[in-house]
Amino acid sequence: MRLVRDIFLFCCFTGLAYADVQKLKRSEIIQGTNDELWIITKRQKTDTTSRIPLLPPALEIVERYKDNMECQIKGKVLPVLGNQKMNSYLKEIADRCDIHFNLTFHIARHTFATTVTLSNGVPIETVAKMLGHRNLKTTQHYAKILDKKISDDMKRLEDYRL
Repeated sequence: MRLVRDIFLFCCFTGLAYADVQKLKRSEIIQGTNDELWIITKRQKTDTTSRIPLLPPALEIVERYKDNMECQIKGKVLPVLGNQKMNSYLKEIADRCDIHFNLTFHIARHTFATTVTLSNGVPIETVAKMLGHRNLKTTQHYAKILDKKISDDMKRLEDYRL
């Protein structure tokens, strides 16, 4: 189950979809201009290029699996299990953690867009590029969700004062 947790967290810190992390090759992690490591890959769904700097938590996960035999043989970054098996384990993790909603790999991508990037001031155009969106409107969906959360949080604050 640690593997499933690691892959889910990797997606939270990279924004990659399940299909993209499953096919991610070691050759798609390259050294950027400031000696930082970047993922440069084509999204399976849209055939657009995603360019994502590797944040330290994601880099730790990459390092954890660099000597994995399956990864070495296939040239992959992570030994991703089949989608059905991964989601089954995610459900089990959610149950153990008392999470009362359907935990999926898309939630990891959503977390990257909202909590990791937009909430921390990363411009929406940059987020769109990292997510491999062709259209900014697709990324704006995440910003609307963020606005709703801000509104709900402020409502709770108002109710608390009363």
